[in-house]
Parts: sequence; C-alpha cells; structure tokens
Amino acid sequence: MLTALASGLLLGLSAGIAPGPMLTLVIAQTLRHGWREGAKIALAPLITDPPIILVAWLLASRFAQWQTLLGIIGIAGGLFVLYLAWETLRPASRHPATSATSPRSWLKGIATNLLNPHPWLFWLTVGTALLANALQQDGSAAATFLAGFYAFLVGSKVGLALLVSRSRHFLSGRYYRGVMRVLAGLLVLFAVFLIRGGLKHLSLI
Repeated sequence: MLTALASGLLLGLSAGIAPGPMLTLVIAQTLRHGWREGAKIALAPLITDPPIILVAWLLASRFAQWQTLLGIIGIAGGLFVLYLAWETLRPASRHPATSATSPRSWLKGIATNLLNPHPWLFWLTVGTALLANALQQDGSAAATFLAGFYAFLVGSKVGLALLVSRSRHFLSGRYYRGVMRVLAGLLVLFAVFLIRGGLKHLSLI
C-alpha cells in the first residue's frame, strides 16, 4: 500500500506542475477572475478523469485504436486551446480586477482536460498498469493510489492559483498585458504541439 501511495503522490505532483494547457489556464483564469476560478480549473480532472480511465481500461488491449483516439483528441484539443489563447489575449487591455467576461471556468477546465491527449496517454499506458497492479493487491491499495495521485495533481494547481492570486496587485497595467500575452503565446505553442501530435498519431505527417 505504501508503494501505491508513493507512486500516486509522485505522479500526481509531476502531472500537477508539468507545463501544459491546464496549468496555463489555471494561471490565466486566476489573473482574470481570482483564485477560486483558477481552482475550478484545477478541480476539473476530478470530473473528466473517471470516463477517461474507463475508456482506457476498455482499450487496454487494443493498441491500434489508441492511435486513432489520441489523434482525434489531439487535433480537437489543439483547436480548442487555440480558442483559449485568443480568449486569453482578447481582454489584455483590461486590468485583472475589472474583467467583465463570464469566467466559465468549469466549462473551460472540463473541455480542456477532455481534449488534452496527455491524461488519455497517461491512463492508456502507465496509469492503467499501475492501477491494475494496485488492484491485484487489494481494493484499498488502488484507492490509496488514486487518492494520492489526485490529492497532489489537484492540490499543486490549487496552490499555484493561490500564489498567483496573491501577486495580482503587482500585475497591473502593462505588466498584466505582458503576462496575458505570454500566457496566450504559451497556449498557441501547446496547441501547435497538440495538433502536430494528433496528426502523427493519425499518420498524416
């Protein structure tokens, strides 16, 4: 059980702080709407991952289908992240405290995570294998692995939202505009990687 917990904590932390669309979106939403909206993005995997895990479990023995699934998800995710980049850049002339745009954090977080191939790839490979090994021990080991994984995956991003929120008063005027442009640029970069990866999975490039 200790091995399952350690594996969950380590993988959860590494996934939580790894650069990607979700981490960038947590920062952008926090800057625009406060830490609670950033925390909603961080909590999105608790809603989206159960169906991902179920699909990964069902496809565990069908490698050829993984490639098509990951390809479609990658391209769709890249296009959605491009939209997020545009939306992040659009209000860059406003002060973070005066943005009147509806946050829609739950919708953005859920859509971003579902259309991000990284959680799919994780659960189609190492995640499913570790969960299966934990289940071979007993149900409590599997529960411990999942609890540790999501505690650190979600907790690290919520912690980041709190840290970013405390620094919001430093990010006024041109500094805020500069940060939002950098975040938008990072989202475009992630989108390019997602679309390129999707095309590779579909053997189109």
